[in-house]
Parts: sequence; structure tokens; C-alpha cells
Amino acid sequence: MPNRPILVVAGEPNSVFLEIFFKSIKRINYKNPIILIVSKKLLIKQMKSLNFNYKIKTVNKNFLGLDHLDNKFINIINVDYIFKKPFEEISLKSNKYINKCFDVALNILTSNKNCSLINGPVAKRFFLRGTFSGITEYLADKTNIKNVAMLIYNKKLSVSPITTHLPLKVVHNSISKKKIIDHVKLIHNFYKKKLKRSPKIAITGLNPHCESNYKSSEEEKIIIPAIVALSKKKYLVKGPFPADTIFMKQNLKKYDVVIGMYHDQVLAPIKTLFEFDAINITLGLPFVRVSPDHGPNSSMLGKNLSKPQSLIEALKFLDK
Repeated sequence: MPNRPILVVAGEPNSVFLEIFFKSIKRINYKNPIILIVSKKLLIKQMKSLNFNYKIKTVNKNFLGLDHLDNKFINIINVDYIFKKPFEEISLKSNKYINKCFDVALNILTSNKNCSLINGPVAKRFFLRGTFSGITEYLADKTNIKNVAMLIYNKKLSVSPITTHLPLKVVHNSISKKKIIDHVKLIHNFYKKKLKRSPKIAITGLNPHCESNYKSSEEEKIIIPAIVALSKKKYLVKGPFPADTIFMKQNLKKYDVVIGMYHDQVLAPIKTLFEFDAINITLGLPFVRVSPDHGPNSSMLGKNLSKPQSLIEALKFLDK
């Protein structure tokens, strides 16, 4: 069986990602080749500062022979980045570099259908600057895809928000029956294709206790009709459930995925349950994209104290 190269965009240069990457490849021997898209100079400087010692192999810039690589070296595709110190404050100056790294990865993914993508964190306030609410939406725009979904995956329980990085005041205007139906279909298709089973899905309401003081609530107008339509099509969905009780232990045993109406409604509980033992998968793209479930964490920069578990889980997931 040919190798399935894993492309890794290092993301924000002033983040803990390279530290976590060094720790991740030290602990496990991955069978598929890992190719890091990064500044070679930055990699060397941070590796020295953090007291790691790996040999580096620069990959052919024409991206030939990616499936014949192994992980005896850190395989890199170099993208130039100008810096003074190995760790600096996050600023706008890294934006062109990060965008170039993503462009390199997307060029490879277009011509190499066997590849998958992991990206390190970015500082959304600087890199996205309000143009996109997250990397999920950024990559959807880059690939001209309209319908995508964020799945925070753990083999025991996954969660997925219908809306992602939106202010709460606009969430109620950003959900629709069609959006919920399309969202469930993406998750169902992913589980069927990747995990060979139909997922049992719980859907939350939007309002506390799935109630509202208004004459008609979002549950009545949008969420319940979507669940009814999906059930008629034999999707394994139930709800709507109040978000304050669906994450109780007796409920979680019944479901594979909890879909919520907004970001923190489901991400706060899953991080409480599993901390960083989960990965962020973008569904709907023309390739598999996974991201460790952590941010740049600039307060830990250069301290060699960050835990690599989320990146390890991401690499293991794509290494199957």
C-alpha cells in the first residue's frame, strides 16, 4: 500500500506548535511520511533553543516523490520567514508567511489526492483580521467550498457547532433548518466513510431548557423541523436537548456526536471532559484537514512545558 503523506503547516511562527511537533515525533513512529511546511531557519533556531536534536531533509520543491519519504528525518518544505529571535511577540508580520505556507500545502493537495493536512494554530485576531471567523472558513474560501463543518473528534464522544466563531447576539439569525440538515449529512457521511458506521447524533436547542418567552422559539421554528426531516431520511438523530443536561454521563453513553447551535455550547463541555485529548476535523473540504485542539499559547512560548497530546492524536488519526 502506498504511503499517504501528512502535510503539516506550522502556522503561527511565534506559537508553541514546533515545540509540540518535536515532542510528538519523538514519542511515536508514524508509518506515513510527515512533511512540515515551515521556515527552515526558524525550525533550526527553535529546535536548538528547546534542546531537541533532529536531522532535517529538505523536500523537492516540485513536490515529487512525496509518497516515497520516511520519517528518519524531519522532512520540510522551506518557506522563507524573516525574524530576529527564535521566539517573538505575535504580530501582523507573520501573515504573508502563514498564507504562503497554506498556499504551498493547497497546491500539493490539489495534485496529490493521497495527502492529508494538519495545520498548527494561528492568532485569528492578526491572521484572519475579521475576514473569516476561523481557519475552517478560511480553507473553505480557498477551496471554493460552501458547506463545511467543524467536528471536535474524540473516539468516545465528538461535538460539532452549527455556528463557529460568532458573537452570541447574531447566532439566532445564523441558524436555519437547511444548515442543520446539511451539517448532519456531513457528519454522517464522514462517520460512514472513515469509521464505517452510522453515528448516533444528539442535537441541542438554542435557548435555556429549549424554551423561550417568545410566542415562537428557534426550537419550534427551526430545530425540531430539521430533526423531523432528518429522522424521515433515517438519520439517527434525537433532540432538541437542553445543553445543560445533554452532557451528563448517562446521556453521553447513548450518542457518538452532540451538535450544538454555537461554539462554546459544545466546546466548553468537551474540553472539560477530555481536555486536549481531541482533534479538530474540517468536514466538507476536498481533502482531510485536522488541527490540534489548542491555540498559539504565547504565554508558554519557549518554556518547553506544552503537552503534545492533541497533535499526537491528530497524527495518529491520519496515520491509520
